[in-house]
Amino acid sequence: MQGPDGLSHDLPGACAAYERAIAASGGVDLRLLGIGTDGHIGFNEPGSSLASRTRVKTLTAQTRADNARFFAAPDEVPHHVLTQGLGTIREARHLVLLATGAGKAEAVARTVEGAVSASCPASVLRLHPHVSVLLDEAAAAGLQHLAYYRETWAGKPAWQGL
Repeated sequence: MQGPDGLSHDLPGACAAYERAIAASGGVDLRLLGIGTDGHIGFNEPGSSLASRTRVKTLTAQTRADNARFFAAPDEVPHHVLTQGLGTIREARHLVLLATGAGKAEAVARTVEGAVSASCPASVLRLHPHVSVLLDEAAAAGLQHLAYYRETWAGKPAWQGL
């Protein structure tokens, strides 16, 4: 499925059309997510509604700086994006969060072990029944219960899959 039409002259309409297309297709089976250093997922910055739908979002200076490497020049990084909302993301049947590097360790710890809160949008993943969190050692470094997670992963029944 193609994403929302970011070139539309009616961005709210394009977002609504995208939501309808997801529903018409039977929903999303797998949603692969990264995490920002501030705990955002899918450009849902801190303070985003945990029930939000696909919409236009304003990027913070930190998110723009983190994404500057994908652009030829810093002034080319957009100030606004279209993103699936946290409510839309949560409707996927399986969520996979992938994080690498020490710069993500604090956000990962807040996501996995902190309070579910709009101040760490990724924490909403804890309300989902099927989430896999895949981390390297550096991104996992802030987890207090790392030994527990490793033990339960090692003993996970094969029928559960990823």
